[in-house]
Amino acid sequence: MEAVIDYFEGIDPILAALYATLFTWGLTAAGAGLVFLFKSPKRALMDGMLGFTGGVMVAASFWSLLAPGIEMSEGEGFVKVIPAAVGFLLGAAFIFGLDKILPHIHINFKMDEAEGVKTPWHRTTLLVLAITLHNIPEGLAVGVLFGGVASGFEGATIGGAVALALGIGLQNFPEGFAVAVPMRRHGLSRRKSWMYGQASAIVEPIAGVLGAWAVLTFEPILPYALAFAAGAMIFVVVEEVIPETQQDKYTDIATMGFIGGFIIMMTLDVGLG
Repeated sequence: MEAVIDYFEGIDPILAALYATLFTWGLTAAGAGLVFLFKSPKRALMDGMLGFTGGVMVAASFWSLLAPGIEMSEGEGFVKVIPAAVGFLLGAAFIFGLDKILPHIHINFKMDEAEGVKTPWHRTTLLVLAITLHNIPEGLAVGVLFGGVASGFEGATIGGAVALALGIGLQNFPEGFAVAVPMRRHGLSRRKSWMYGQASAIVEPIAGVLGAWAVLTFEPILPYALAFAAGAMIFVVVEEVIPETQQDKYTDIATMGFIGGFIIMMTLDVGLG
């Protein structure tokens, strides 16, 4: 792992953000690839995997984003937390706006529960767009953190950025599977199901590069940018991921998956950061 950290320290931060988010995209594709082996996994497994995704995202929001953002903010007391509070609110508002505009449907929800602008698009397209919405803040978070490291901000470390990319990648694996399986159930071929599954994360490298570029170009925004990514991720977890796991009788399994994801992401961040 030290060799990986040393490598990322020695390359351009935008390139580092690109490589890291290509890695997270790759794990989404690998997870979606399980559709070649399984057609209809048990609902309990799917809910547990989605719970794991939520746990990783919540832990990453605090340990990798909010805590470093507060630490590097100037001032004392209430003043020190203002950038984090403002950025967090703006991040949540950004995804809230996308949620109201972008046509999508949550996993495990019925077609008449689709959200966003009304459209005649097929259910499969709406499912992909829902997971794409998940992935925007994830890619942004990785890019912003790599940009912060290159800018020399106290509290932003290359180990923390690598840990975040690892954590996001781990939760992307079950997320890719969670997209591909419904596609297969709706009659698509295994190949098409995989294509849709991996495509849901194609936005991550784009968001990652944009995040790193923005921080390098406008350095003072880093505490706000970290909190922005955290607010966006928490909104996604509360508004989409958790409700998706509460539609059946496996809520306890989903909860334990959440706890497991949180512990793993916390361990990665503290251990590598």
